Amino acid sequence: MKLTYLLLFLLIPGLLGIANGHTVDSVGEYRVEIGWMNEPVVSGETNAIEFYVSPLEPNVDLEDQVFKNGITGLKKTIKMQLVYKNENITLPLSTDHDIPGKYYVFVNPTVSGFYQANILGAIKDTPISLSMHPPKVAERAYIEFPEPSDLTLNQIIDGHTALLSDVQDLKESMNDLKKTQQNNVEYLGVIVGAIGIIIALVALVKLKKS
Repeated sequence: MKLTYLLLFLLIPGLLGIANGHTVDSVGEYRVEIGWMNEPVVSGETNAIEFYVSPLEPNVDLEDQVFKNGITGLKKTIKMQLVYKNENITLPLSTDHDIPGKYYVFVNPTVSGFYQANILGAIKDTPISLSMHPPKVAERAYIEFPEPSDLTLNQIIDGHTALLSDVQDLKESMNDLKKTQQNNVEYLGVIVGAIGIIIALVALVKLKKS
């Protein structure tokens, strides 16, 4: 029993760090921090990236500093560019009216994976162009329970769109084949016809025997 309590005591600080899931950095004389508002964050769910700005404490390591004395008035001077692979979107800050120096950027991450947040603008007289990385967005299906018995409308639309795309690709491939290998296509047609005749003869023989 004592060993169990000891293990829990050792694990709890690490679990708290994982649950927090915020990233901290610094620019000039300022400490900046980002993280998802709702964790765990999953795809297809409206969420927000929390953004904190506060003065750096002198003679204190960055990882030991906490958010306090937040910097206000940055709503119009800073924007956040969210990047996923080759796509990006620039979003404005929304002010938290209860906590000075805390801001939000609302977004609905539609796919799972790692996103990059580029902080652009200025903190008072200090320019900022900083790339930060909030925790990974998980696949929504991992936490859904029970699994839906019917296809959703979006899944049906996506499947129909994919099918149309495949059919169009097949048509284009057949057209290319006809243009470049007309003789081979005709030869292939003769072979297919011969196979059909053979199958018909075999069926006829079996029918007579029965």
